[in-house]
Amino acid sequence: MIVRFPATAEGLLPAEDALTVGDPRVVQFLGALSARLLAPSVARAHPELGSLGFFLRRAELARTAAHLRKTDPHTVRRPRGLVFHVPPANVDTVFVYSWALSALAGNRNVVRLSSRSAGAADAVLAALNDALADADPVIARTQRMVSYGRDDVLTAELSAACDLRVLWGGDASVTALRRFPLSPLARDLAFPDRSSFAVLSAPGWLAAPGDVQRAAADGYANDVYWFDQAACSSPRTLYVAGTPADAEKALDGFRRELADAVHRRGWTVDAAMAVEKRIRTYGLAADGRASGVRFTGNELTWLDLTDGAEPPRGWLGTGVVAVARLDGLRDLAPLITPRDQTLSHFGFTGDELRALVTAVPGRGLDRIVPFGQALSFAPVWDGHDLLEEFTTRTTIRV
Repeated sequence: MIVRFPATAEGLLPAEDALTVGDPRVVQFLGALSARLLAPSVARAHPELGSLGFFLRRAELARTAAHLRKTDPHTVRRPRGLVFHVPPANVDTVFVYSWALSALAGNRNVVRLSSRSAGAADAVLAALNDALADADPVIARTQRMVSYGRDDVLTAELSAACDLRVLWGGDASVTALRRFPLSPLARDLAFPDRSSFAVLSAPGWLAAPGDVQRAAADGYANDVYWFDQAACSSPRTLYVAGTPADAEKALDGFRRELADAVHRRGWTVDAAMAVEKRIRTYGLAADGRASGVRFTGNELTWLDLTDGAEPPRGWLGTGVVAVARLDGLRDLAPLITPRDQTLSHFGFTGDELRALVTAVPGRGLDRIVPFGQALSFAPVWDGHDLLEEFTTRTTIRV
């Protein structure tokens, strides 16, 4: 086992120092971390860390802390205790969002990082350890981020000790981790496999000014290329809503703008990934789920779905856009399943989006966001209010 934060820490379990909900010492530390992540040198090397730094900015943290501390006269909100986080290996920064909100809620935390984490995760860990120099010592005593290989003894120890276990990853990973028992009063908060897609209003696109179209395509490129399109909220299918003529015209324009955005942003896909995309997309065509495949260099792959085909919910490789047409937005409702998490959109009104949610049978679509915000983390995720999950309440009657 390697303790990666604090770098000088000894021991697996953090000390039982008392943090409070919305603890100002945590707010100060997270604000210092934000400043380091927003430094130009870090942002240039890892653009996705800019969103994380913005999420952790001091003013927003202060508002969140004030919200946490605000309760009615008959309720006291308290930290849940020890939280054990197991984030996914394919999204380098999600562990920070989960951990930061839990720490802000006053919890002691242990985060198990994948031994395969690198790049952006290493940059975050460096910033975390650097920020400790000016932090209250309680931060180092109550927080741990560790890496270890398959070690059932360690995982069992952490599971038995925690009050809340937060599991991220594929269905198989979540199921495997759940075999380690919790104490009777502890519980799991799980974020298993999810899938996401996007929808484009053909009339909305055709009516939009050129600069708005370019901004939308640029945002869509971020949604696709950050985290190699492997995040649960990365769109894999693009539905175009409108008449056949409008949809074709809008899609032609969107293809041009997206290709330009990819070129301007310098997104690239290596040869091995390009081969992987060909194998997966041609496989869908062979199964009759796709009627055409087009490649724009190694970076972009356009997959035309067969009429009535289910959207591909598995990962197809970086830079794959599966496309299908709908007459209207409400036609999307029968296709949505409980596994579907995020719908990113362009060109629709709020009333149209609310009508879609009302028409969805059962659970599905936990998030609806504009193009460019599919990967933006929020305290409410997969329908769970994390600030509520990371705290408990004591009621008082006098």
